Amino acid sequence: MLLSHRYQFLFVHIAKTGGTSVRGGLNSLRWRDPLYYLSFPAHKISGITGHKLGLKFPRHAHIIAAKEMLPESYFNGLYKFGFVRNPWDLQVSSFHHIKRERPEALNGYTDFKSFMQFKFDPDRPYQYHIETSLSLQSDYLIDLHGNLCIDFMGRYENLQNDFDTVCQKIGIKAKQLPKYRVANNRKSDYRSYYDSETLDLVGKHFKRDIELLEYSYE
Repeated sequence: MLLSHRYQFLFVHIAKTGGTSVRGGLNSLRWRDPLYYLSFPAHKISGITGHKLGLKFPRHAHIIAAKEMLPESYFNGLYKFGFVRNPWDLQVSSFHHIKRERPEALNGYTDFKSFMQFKFDPDRPYQYHIETSLSLQSDYLIDLHGNLCIDFMGRYENLQNDFDTVCQKIGIKAKQLPKYRVANNRKSDYRSYYDSETLDLVGKHFKRDIELLEYSYE
């Protein structure tokens, strides 16, 4: 999550939706924000205490954390946005990310289908990097009553254009987004990874995302 006091926005960063690129496009704004010069040393002091002071929103915090912690009028006045991604495509991206950066989390299941079968097995042991990739994207964006709390929902499939819209809304010049963690060995069409079993596993688990965020397999 990225909060800017000067530009009055709150970016909700959902993993594997292009958020690292969006954050890269916005990070320089922190140094134009007078309050950042107060929050920066506070974050450092919090780090010295093992973050027991709780002075910083986690990178992938849910928007409800900001809604509960910030003054209501201030929260309501922020331009709140996040980016989402087709759940079937996101699972392919997550597979390649884990394979590249956390191969031990594959537990020896190095092809997509066997890993997905393992991933959705209710009896498998808990593993943090697998659990986070099973989180619903909508959970990051809703309040305790299930209502969406954002003003703009960008899409990974339209990342640059939607980021340009964000820039216009917060009053900064649009820029080309940097690219990070691009998988160089994945197939371009996510559908080529799926068969009827794995398609159904994702469809059932992410049913609410598919409906609320208006995605389909096609």
